[in-house]
Amino acid sequence: MKTASGAQLDMGRLVLLLAMLGVGWYFWYSPVFWPLKLLVVMMHESGHALATLLVGGSVDRIHLAANESGECLSRLPPGVFRQIAVYSGGYLGSAIAGAGLLLATFRFQLRRWVLGAACVWLVVMGVMYAGDGFTLAFCVGTAVVLGLCAKWLPDGAVDFLNLFIAAFTALYAVFDLRDDLWNSAVRSRSDAALLSDITYIPAIAWAGLWTLLAVGLLAVAAWWSMHARPRHLQMPPMSARARRA
Repeated sequence: MKTASGAQLDMGRLVLLLAMLGVGWYFWYSPVFWPLKLLVVMMHESGHALATLLVGGSVDRIHLAANESGECLSRLPPGVFRQIAVYSGGYLGSAIAGAGLLLATFRFQLRRWVLGAACVWLVVMGVMYAGDGFTLAFCVGTAVVLGLCAKWLPDGAVDFLNLFIAAFTALYAVFDLRDDLWNSAVRSRSDAALLSDITYIPAIAWAGLWTLLAVGLLAVAAWWSMHARPRHLQMPPMSARARRA
């Protein structure tokens, strides 16, 4: 299948992505994946932090907990739209991170740059905003591990690691919405409930909107990632008369 630009579906990428999603799904509750889950929680809280800064607020601190929960404490200027942006920044932020990782890994093949950017992000967030020793230790420790992987792993292993992090992040973003927003007991304490209090729009409506946006964004990113552009543009052959001229 080709797109209008001539990009063609890469079956190898598609099979690999589906296999990694399947592994993540099947072993979802394995303790081996705990660091990756906490990494995505950090993406969620970073989404809140970035949205806060973009609307003119300030971030006090970020907390991560070993039970895979987190919180971002910030100060906002008055305004309902600012609150909507910040409360929406968590779930949509993790979906954007998953989409960006899929594109950077599959389509642009940035390899070690992906791990390097993750290291910088974790160190900056940990040093500037970590509100406790556990959060700081996780951010710096994970950055060190990813940095060592970027430096010492062979190219093939770096590609595999990037692909798995991208697939797992996308999967977690969807599961995060499912568990936190579509479970009524959890939803009553979620960002959707906070928005419901200030907008009078039911929390379930915010849950539906965020789910549609997140799934749509991840689907578009996956589509682009699975379609490789032609590697070389070939000029049409010149006629003998054109060469003589």
